Amino acid sequence: MFSKKNKNVLNVYFTAGFPERHSTIPIMEALQSSGVDLVELGMPYSDPLADGPVIQESSLVALLKGMTIAGLFSELYNFREKIRIPVILMGYMNPVLQYGFEKFCKDAAAAGIDGLILPDLPAFEFEAHYGAIIQQYGLDFIFLVTPETSEERVRKLDALSSGFLYAVSSSSTTGKDKDFTEVTNYLDRLSGYDLKNPILVGFGIKDRESFLSVSPHASGAIIGSAFIKALASADDPLEETQSFVSKILND
Repeated sequence: MFSKKNKNVLNVYFTAGFPERHSTIPIMEALQSSGVDLVELGMPYSDPLADGPVIQESSLVALLKGMTIAGLFSELYNFREKIRIPVILMGYMNPVLQYGFEKFCKDAAAAGIDGLILPDLPAFEFEAHYGAIIQQYGLDFIFLVTPETSEERVRKLDALSSGFLYAVSSSSTTGKDKDFTEVTNYLDRLSGYDLKNPILVGFGIKDRESFLSVSPHASGAIIGSAFIKALASADDPLEETQSFVSKILND
């Protein structure tokens, strides 16, 4: 995808099993048909450390409605018959380890998943053990960097990452408002490192204005909490998905 498009890439995050237990594939289809370039599918977890209250609440709803990793893989079976754009899974190590790490990677690859974001997987553990398993099953792995991450550390995480590098806009949870002058300075600094991976920026990107303010300084942006909020209050989640994306991408 990045070989064809390296600017204004729109990655939309939502939680699997939210707002309804079986709404995951229909929402992914609506995102694709609306022009989204990449889907980041959240695996619900009871203690999502990097996520703010909006995504935490969506995880709780999904868990209460019975969404599990096994249930998600069951729903994703043959999803590639309908979904052509890249799909990555975002989640946390505890439930993945409970499922079985290699089994998780094997099942993700078999389902057609392209890559993983596991924010609480340390780089040294990735290098020592987990990275080889991830690579064995042909999955990309995306590390996160923040404005406080040193240049040396950024370069190391970029070297370990594949697919793209996730630039967290500030050291806070998702869904918080940001000072975009500071964010763009930070993104320009990352661009100056001449990294091997494209950079997508997330945390605080919520509308067309914020998407356009950061897009010239990176390959694109990730929108999550704002989309979850829209889904939570929607009478028709599929119509709301199309409307939400249209407001981001179109004047």
